[in-house]
Amino acid sequence: MKISLKKSGLLVAAGILSTASFAQSTKDASIEGTTPLGSATQYRTWSIGVGAGVTSLQNIAKFNNGGYDKLDWNLGYSAYIKKQISPSFGLKATYFGGKTSGYVNSDKQTGFETKTPWSVALSGEFLAANTNWRFFNSFIKPYASIGVGVMNAETAGIANGNRGEYGDSYSKIYVPADFGFKFAVAKGINFELGYQLNWANQRFDNRMGTDNPVGQQYKNDLFTYAHAGLEFALGSSSKPALNNSNPVATLVNDYTVKYDDLKAQNDALNARNQALQGQLDGLNNDLKDDDGDGVANKYDKCPGTPSGVQVDGSGCPIVVKNETKVVEKVVVTEADKKVVADAIKNLEFDLGKATIRSSSYATLNRVAALLIEKNFSLKLAGHTDNTGSRELNMRLSKERAEAVKAYLVSQGANASRIEATGYGPDQPIATNKNAAGRQQNRRVEFTLY
Repeated sequence: MKISLKKSGLLVAAGILSTASFAQSTKDASIEGTTPLGSATQYRTWSIGVGAGVTSLQNIAKFNNGGYDKLDWNLGYSAYIKKQISPSFGLKATYFGGKTSGYVNSDKQTGFETKTPWSVALSGEFLAANTNWRFFNSFIKPYASIGVGVMNAETAGIANGNRGEYGDSYSKIYVPADFGFKFAVAKGINFELGYQLNWANQRFDNRMGTDNPVGQQYKNDLFTYAHAGLEFALGSSSKPALNNSNPVATLVNDYTVKYDDLKAQNDALNARNQALQGQLDGLNNDLKDDDGDGVANKYDKCPGTPSGVQVDGSGCPIVVKNETKVVEKVVVTEADKKVVADAIKNLEFDLGKATIRSSSYATLNRVAALLIEKNFSLKLAGHTDNTGSRELNMRLSKERAEAVKAYLVSQGANASRIEATGYGPDQPIATNKNAAGRQQNRRVEFTLY
């Protein structure tokens, strides 16, 4: 069967154009589900291929053609099964069959014709693009293979334009060397274009039993096989094919995924830090004392008090009456102490804040009633554990003591008889090395006098 070189070229061009449309989709498919330095079980490592093309005694370098200078094309066909050892190297067992002919002159009067029912060879195949970091996801992959095998052939001579009878079938060792390009058209499917050189024995272009070859060939014969075909990866379609995977692409993808995850975590932390900074700025602003009267702005009901004016717990000036003070002895009974102890035991704040929880109101109300009834003075001392910065703990302890004072004043207690001080973490009553100790250190102490 003769095949036109022009038609063959058109078929090859159409194959290349059809593969280009699949190029983009194969990039991710070559690394899906894989990890750097992962085992071969992450991939499909077996594949099969089929191909067809044309054979000729001519070759690109035009050497070792035994004087058969007339170009003549014939049909060849091939198939193989391959085990991919690494992304760039595999071993394949190849079958080849077809027919080859050659003529000394353009009149095709003298020549030979050899048919090859079968040949088998074992070859090592190298893929260039699968280890190149600059083309780590290229869908065009140059390849080269070389091997050794056994070829079965029958040869007939052509004299005066007539082909003689085929000689006896014989089998000889031959060496195939193939190179070309693979195009990753889909996940696990490659389109191939190849050019194969086949070194056969001297009888390849000579009839059986003839002493002098028709073309006066004196070296091992060399014929070519230009072919196109498809390669299909075997196994689960959920796995990428090892022959289309590049370790660099897997490494870059793994780095990118981890980088994106770390960046998202970092962005979330930055957002939370900004929110906390906003809260801290608000607390700092609330604890400012613009008029210098000793009462923070947040609790100062009379801002702008002149310097030196004595104020009460709410920041308002104290009106001093000219009257004779009667000094009374203050007697604090055990019942009074129990009211204060119950208030201390029941006092709770929102976490990290100076907001008194409503569950504490009842016992605080009894303390306020006691202060009003017996005109006691009260010292409030706020304390914290050592968690966080000392500056923040000092502010929080002061703020909590002030919050208790403000609540008692709101219930009618005399603000001038209540002193609120914050000591932060400086006066612990238990260890800060465990949760129980830290819980005891977070307190507001009440002292009646």
